[in-house]
Amino acid sequence: MPDLTTLQSFESAARHGNFTTAALELNLTQSAVSRQIKDLETQLGVLLFERVRQRAILSEAGKRLLPEARRLLHQTEEMMIRAASGATATLSLATLPTFGSRWLTPRLPNFLATHPGSLVDIASRSEPFDFEEEGFDLAIHYGQPIWARATCTFLCDEKIVPVASPSLLQSDPVASAAELVDKPLLHLATRPRLWRQWFEHCDIDADPSYRGNRFDQFSMIIEAASVALGFALLPLYLIEQELSSGKLKIVVDRPMSTENNYYVVTPDGKREHALGLAFTAWLLSQVGNKDAIQS
Repeated sequence: MPDLTTLQSFESAARHGNFTTAALELNLTQSAVSRQIKDLETQLGVLLFERVRQRAILSEAGKRLLPEARRLLHQTEEMMIRAASGATATLSLATLPTFGSRWLTPRLPNFLATHPGSLVDIASRSEPFDFEEEGFDLAIHYGQPIWARATCTFLCDEKIVPVASPSLLQSDPVASAAELVDKPLLHLATRPRLWRQWFEHCDIDADPSYRGNRFDQFSMIIEAASVALGFALLPLYLIEQELSSGKLKIVVDRPMSTENNYYVVTPDGKREHALGLAFTAWLLSQVGNKDAIQS
């Protein structure tokens, strides 16, 4: 069995492509990292790195070993965290950043109250990943129900509405969807055609896709709209608090369903994970709750 510190040296060197940088990260000498990796190569009987212009490039054998090494290191870290926490059960969840911060986190005390002693470890992920490499028990995914070596369970669809701050609506009032064409619009960088699709939904021929300020997260657009920077298209479930408090108002009541949906993703190896099953059932119950995601 390889020593865990040896696997740490291998993973760090593979990530940085440099033994010296790996040594600095691990508080070791460069010769110590080099020796550990050489010992691992000798133990395995394969070459893990190729030296090219002062860089350490993973060999094919190294590329095959890296995901397994990362998985083992992650599992070891998780084991120590779980043991130190004293939790009776743990769940490692990957979720979309804004979904996690604005919808899931405020509801999380409800789940934990019904599962005393449980620990939930939540991390942000915006794109699909390899469960075997990352080690998560569940993921929240927006898109199509496609994920390698995993099962996608439908959670909810997404309703988009145009919103703005009361101060902007007072200074720049809007009476119809058509009037929004020439207004200052806020765009999500990852969905540049969203406004065009909404105008098409309203039977308006307009393409403002390349005009206006852009942001790469819905959370940024929510804040920008709240300070009257422009008009925003936002999912209803993300702005429940702002609509309730009056910080944002719906400009034109023409909600549009987007082409993708939200899913709970369960890796094939975690289908019988007890806390994962309970969490999935709880999520589905929250979506069905009239105070949860609006539909």
